[in-house]
Amino acid sequence: MSNTFQIYLISDSTGETLDRIFLALKAQFKNINYNVNSYSFTRTENQILKILEKAKKNNNSVILYTIVDNNLAKYLANKSNEKKIPCFGVLGNLILNFSKILNQKASHEPSAQHVLNDEYYERIEAIQFTMNHDDGNLVNEIDKSDIVLIGVSRTSKTPTSIYLANKGFKTSNIPLVNENSLPLKLKDNPKLTCVIGLNTEPERLVELRKNRMNSLRETENKNYTNLVNIKREIDEAKKTFKKYKWPSIDVTRKSVEETAASIIKMHEIYLNNVK
Repeated sequence: MSNTFQIYLISDSTGETLDRIFLALKAQFKNINYNVNSYSFTRTENQILKILEKAKKNNNSVILYTIVDNNLAKYLANKSNEKKIPCFGVLGNLILNFSKILNQKASHEPSAQHVLNDEYYERIEAIQFTMNHDDGNLVNEIDKSDIVLIGVSRTSKTPTSIYLANKGFKTSNIPLVNENSLPLKLKDNPKLTCVIGLNTEPERLVELRKNRMNSLRETENKNYTNLVNIKREIDEAKKTFKKYKWPSIDVTRKSVEETAASIIKMHEIYLNNVK
C-alpha cells in the first residue's frame, strides 16, 4: 500500500468541478494506484486542520482544492506546506488572471455556479422533458425537442440523452426498429428539429445485447443477439439516416461525454442552417 497515493479533494462547494478535473488529470497517467478522499463544503479552518491530520499520516498524500475564499485558500496552502504535503489550488490563479483581464473583482462566493437562476430552472426542465420522452415516449411532442436521437437498440441513446439534458438540451430518443417505427412528423418533415443518428459496430453491439439479456435473465430472444440480424439492422439504420439526410455518429469507441460533445456541435450547425 506504500505505493498507493492518497488523493485529497477539498472543495468549498459540492466538489463536482474538482472531481471532473481529477478525472481528466488521472487519465494522463497509467499504472497509478490511488485512493480518493473527497471533502465537500469545506469552509472553516477547523475542517481543514482535521483533513490535514489525516493526510499527514500517509507519505503519499496529495491535495487538490477548489476554495474561492482567499484567506481560507492561503490557510490551506500554508498549513500543507508546514506539514510538507503537496497541495495544489485548481482555480486560484485562474480566477486571479481572469479578474485582471476582465478588470473586475471576483465575488469569491462558494457554490456561485449553483445559483438558482433561469439557467438552472431551464436545465431542470430539460431533464424532466428528457425523462418523459425516453425510448420513444410522447413522440407526438417531438417538435418540442431541441435534439432527437435515433438508433437501434443499445446504442447509448438514453445515457447520452440524460447527459445532454444536464447540459440544458430537451432531448428525445427513439428506438429504430425499421423505417416504419419513425414518427410521421419526422418522416414528413425531416428537418423539423435537430435529428442525429447513433450507430455502432455490429460485433460490439452483440456484446452489449448479450450482457443486457444476461442481466434480464432472458434466453429466448436469439434474434436480438444474432450477428447477421444486427448487421442488417445497422445497415438499414445507416440507409435511413442517409435517406432523411440526418447526421450520424459511430459511438463504438466513444464515451457518452465524447458523443454528447459531437452532438452539441451538430446542433450548433443545425441552428445555423435553419436561421
